[in-house]
Amino acid sequence: MKWMFNPAVMRYLLNFWPPFLFPGIKVEELRDDYRYCKVILKGRPWTRNINNSQFGGSMFSMTDPIYPLMLMGALGKEYIVWDKQADINFIIPGKGKLVAEFWLADHEIDAIKRATESGEKHFPQFVVNIKDSNNQIVAEVNRTVYIRKKAQYRP
Repeated sequence: MKWMFNPAVMRYLLNFWPPFLFPGIKVEELRDDYRYCKVILKGRPWTRNINNSQFGGSMFSMTDPIYPLMLMGALGKEYIVWDKQADINFIIPGKGKLVAEFWLADHEIDAIKRATESGEKHFPQFVVNIKDSNNQIVAEVNRTVYIRKKAQYRP
């Protein structure tokens, strides 16, 4: 199981995972400490909608597994991490290559550990902005993650 949380291996596997591979979603960077990830959505003819902008489902998909995976890597084997809920706000049409950057700050990791130390569930929220090549925000995604210590690590 240790290999699964090696960032280089995880990045490679995600880039060949069919829900990412076929729509042209690519994890460009995943730092060794799991505190930063950069994901792109290439402009492909089969990911355009009728208005010639990026298909919203592909934009939503590019944010789907990232925070749970980053949290699994940052928190380690003691925690259960699931994607719980998400919503997307489309701001302007996304055209061409789109980019989403994901950040985990030390204070967020510390807050999660404090909130779950007695075995309680915790539901942190993360906002991801999807931007176009002009650095304009085309969509805002709010993701809620379920986190709890595994039973054997609870007090």
